[in-house]
Amino acid sequence: MSVVGFDVGFQNCYIAVARGGGIETVTNEFTDRCTPAVVSFGQKNRTIGNAAKNQLISNAKNTVFNFKRLQGRSFQDPVVQSERANLPYDLGPTEDDRVGTKVLYMDEEHQFSIEQVTAMLLTKMKEIAEANLQKKVQDCVISIPSFFTDAERRSVLDAAHIAGLNCLRLMNDTTAEDKPKIVVFVDMGHSAFQVSACAFSKGKVKMLATAFDPYLGGRDFDQRVVEYFCADFKSRYRLDVKSRARALLRLQQECEKLKKLMSSNSTDLPLNIECFMDDKDVSGKMNRAQFEELCADLIERVSVPLVAVMEQAQLQPQDVSAVEIVGGATRIPAVKAKISKFFGKEVSTTLNADEAVARGCALQCAILSPAFKVREFSITDVMPFPVTLSWSSEADEGNGCHEVFSKNHAFPFSKVITFYRKNPFTLEAHYTDPTSLPYPLAKIGEFAVLNVSPQEDGERSKVKVKVHVDAHGIIGVSSVAMVHKVRVEDQKAGAGEDAVPEETSAQNGVDSLDALDKIHDKKDGDIQAWVDTENQLAPQCPPMDGGSHTNPQSVNADVNTHHPPDAKKPKMKVMHISLPVEARLVQQLGKDRLSVYREQEVKMIAQDTLEKERSHAKNAVEEYVYYFRHQLEGPYQTYLSSEEQDKFSELLTKTENWLYDEGDDQDKKVYLDKLEQIQKLGMPMQERYQEAEWRPKLFEELKTKIEVYMRVAEDYKNKDENYMHIDAVDMEKVSKCVQDAQDWMTAASSAQDRLRPDEDPAVHSSQIREKLQELENVCELVVTKPRPRVESPAEEPAATDNCKKANGVATEQETGLQNSETSPSCMEVE
Repeated sequence: MSVVGFDVGFQNCYIAVARGGGIETVTNEFTDRCTPAVVSFGQKNRTIGNAAKNQLISNAKNTVFNFKRLQGRSFQDPVVQSERANLPYDLGPTEDDRVGTKVLYMDEEHQFSIEQVTAMLLTKMKEIAEANLQKKVQDCVISIPSFFTDAERRSVLDAAHIAGLNCLRLMNDTTAEDKPKIVVFVDMGHSAFQVSACAFSKGKVKMLATAFDPYLGGRDFDQRVVEYFCADFKSRYRLDVKSRARALLRLQQECEKLKKLMSSNSTDLPLNIECFMDDKDVSGKMNRAQFEELCADLIERVSVPLVAVMEQAQLQPQDVSAVEIVGGATRIPAVKAKISKFFGKEVSTTLNADEAVARGCALQCAILSPAFKVREFSITDVMPFPVTLSWSSEADEGNGCHEVFSKNHAFPFSKVITFYRKNPFTLEAHYTDPTSLPYPLAKIGEFAVLNVSPQEDGERSKVKVKVHVDAHGIIGVSSVAMVHKVRVEDQKAGAGEDAVPEETSAQNGVDSLDALDKIHDKKDGDIQAWVDTENQLAPQCPPMDGGSHTNPQSVNADVNTHHPPDAKKPKMKVMHISLPVEARLVQQLGKDRLSVYREQEVKMIAQDTLEKERSHAKNAVEEYVYYFRHQLEGPYQTYLSSEEQDKFSELLTKTENWLYDEGDDQDKKVYLDKLEQIQKLGMPMQERYQEAEWRPKLFEELKTKIEVYMRVAEDYKNKDENYMHIDAVDMEKVSKCVQDAQDWMTAASSAQDRLRPDEDPAVHSSQIREKLQELENVCELVVTKPRPRVESPAEEPAATDNCKKANGVATEQETGLQNSETSPSCMEVE
């Protein structure tokens, strides 16, 4: 079973695996630990990662990058429209109004959703992990920004499903960073800035608070440099850089390199681009002081999330034991200095700024996997935004609401809410404060509770709704149960298949829930919601009917007026009946759509594999052409006749010309046929050369073995005591086998000596190896037969034993009889 952690970043991705008792970041086919988050579409296949990034300039219209911010959003989303203006490829709405990318793939226009593009990237990461682990990868943990909303998290899970991955947990970036008191993690990546405060104790880490600026990252610093040089080139060279996507992309790449260089140099650094636009070369320069002046407002924004996280966690800078910085943009000296000044201490860089998140995800995957034994360690994450449940009144007297999960509430977590209803109803989940969201829709979704019915006496039924936040940070309704009271004799008729009987016992007292049940069974007002936390129930919203709570004593009195004093109260049982829930979530991909996307991904993977095999076949033809041409002019020349040499040279020349003409784009079978033609002439020549190299060595080895065994046979005839223990029949077998081998070698050598080098050999090296093996099988067992074991000398006479006994030496026989009264003495023997 594999254990893999995926850090899917805005710009780059990292893959970590658990093996060899530790966590290791793996490399891709380019031996690079970093894989660019880029997908490029071509006429024959897709390229993903490093190969796709190389096509960023040449195939800009069909190369998709910087798509992480588009996750789980609609096309009309303001963030999508803002990003769209800066992307060279086209975005458009899908059938369900989600954002999609328009590209030319296999000479046809296709539109792929962001979930599909993310799945393509995950497919590539899965392949890299499988190549390193040499086993199939299915279970994984994927990192996401801590500020991702419910819709964005579900979008990542859908992408993992399309890629054929089982995501055990979506893990917040700042939670995944593996490092041990109070520690603040500051993570500034390419597109976002996140800060979290954590409390570490033995075997446990708890997130205290988290804050973020989703629109502050390394690319914002890059953009300031790009804007500066755009203005500079326009004034000096009269070039409008933004009018051409290819030129803008080249400038962005060079500005990013310049920014990284300024992190380690404070002097003026040059920027030079050849043939930039209109065949013009451009140049410029910038130093660190200029860069910090351009980005002064961005550097000031660094302190805002720092202040927020300290206020939420109710901490002072002196309470913090360490400040760990991760993410590529934290390498900017001004950013690092701002963080250090805020906390009044040097920041720690013991974590790998780029790989920490992937390694933390792999560790979490190992904890969740049954295949690995990991020291017990628990992680408690927190909610980035408060969540509220709302519902409509049954009597149309207003709406009810309750904030189920507050900001920084721990998760995974579940809560039970009790409603009193006669009919089915709908709950709506939404974020409490829309202004704090980096997402335009505050609504999470609706949950319709079905099959609600009144009690037998017409009163409202108690409905318990279990609301949870799962390990991914996604809101949902996990179960709904209706409490149904039935008479004992009517139990079978009233209980459904999913009903679970629950006895109510007056002897054990009535808990707060049952007491409230009695109150609201008699209350004429509308529904009340109660949250069951630590066996305490507290009303979260005022009564919708405007009435006051009824006193339990008055309710009991009212109940008693309906039953005569001498009436026998019927025995009741409580049944818990499971109710179905229908979820309608915002930006949720349906199962049918997911299945279609999964099928499309499988077909594209097959097409990529087919194209890879076709490319390998073409490369093999080209490789054999150059290889045999070089060898034909060198060591292979004597192993082909002059006529065959001319024929083979002509074939190689024709094949080379064909490769760079109509053979540039052919099916795999065509290349395999060409390869077979070359091998038909080339392989016999290669085999003759190899046989000529191996044959003398093997003949020499066989000759040596024959001489060894002949010498043994001769020594046996001469009565050599080293071999006299061998049976004559066995030695006869050795002599016969040696003679046969000698005769065969003489005949084979003579036949081979009569042939020219350009003729097929009379004897092959494989035949010589077989003869060697045969000789060893027969002779080696005989000549190495060990001598028989020499028996020990006979025991001394009894008189000698008795004398030894007389001299105080105990014999073995005496030892066994020394306690016997009948044992003879030395004098009696005399």
